[in-house]
Amino acid sequence: MSLHPRLDDLLELRHQAHALGVASHHLVNSAFSGLYASVFRGSGLDFEEVREYREGDDIRNMDWHVTARTDVPHLKIFREERERSVVLCVDVGPHMSFGTHGTFKSVQAARAAALLGWAANSLHDRVGGLVYGDTVERIRYFRPARGRRAMWRILHALTRPGKEGQVEGDPLHEALQKIERGSATGSLVFLVGSLDREVDSLEHMLGSLRQRHSVVMLPIDDTADWEIPPMGRVLFSGPDGKLVELDTDDEKGRVEYHGRWLARRERVKALTSRLGIPLIPLRTDQDVHRALMEGLRTRAQLRR
Repeated sequence: MSLHPRLDDLLELRHQAHALGVASHHLVNSAFSGLYASVFRGSGLDFEEVREYREGDDIRNMDWHVTARTDVPHLKIFREERERSVVLCVDVGPHMSFGTHGTFKSVQAARAAALLGWAANSLHDRVGGLVYGDTVERIRYFRPARGRRAMWRILHALTRPGKEGQVEGDPLHEALQKIERGSATGSLVFLVGSLDREVDSLEHMLGSLRQRHSVVMLPIDDTADWEIPPMGRVLFSGPDGKLVELDTDDEKGRVEYHGRWLARRERVKALTSRLGIPLIPLRTDQDVHRALMEGLRTRAQLRR
């Protein structure tokens, strides 16, 4: 397994056609691009902003999530959709250099971002990126633009190996702040990375971002995230450098390990449900193209 994605592979994903079982010379392929368009551009209208309800407004456009949170009626405002800005927000932190089945999280995240970016590019959307979690550069932001050159810059950034070091603060929180300040209202934001963490501290920022943009979360998971393999006594090093020895054969410990992961994921699901954010988990042992297709199909069915 390669630890870092290869640029040639990410560029080649614009021809991806695994779902059709045939070679393709089209950007991504008609099946994937069609699903992407139906889920994220199917209404023919583009979200512009949320504002307080005024007498005479169409109540069919009520934003019930914001209304419930503020206790004041709020309305979604749309404009005719021609093109939109798509922001690929991708985690490249040290914890992404991990994988026990299929590939590494860093590679799967880059592949998912590439497929989504090529689909947006094929619909003539402006595609930008935000790469976060690097221990030295922290955040690299690429302003949304049209064309393959814009995609090349983002994908090239995803193939650069990060430098080892201590991660300070909350990189995802910093990334969300950057998107909120720097992205045009009505952008479509894909958050791709590890969500095996506590998310309560992100609710305010995600809620604020959700009021002005469409947000989709794609957690990248490995089977060892929820099921520690039996390897006997193993010495682990924590983020603070402290060494801890664990008996991975201990059944009680393995059950507790799995239970804690499930609890964290349930909190993620509850948060995204409250905020109206689609959640499409991707695993390192899955074909990313097929997994995204299934996620988009499920999302399309829920919308209907």
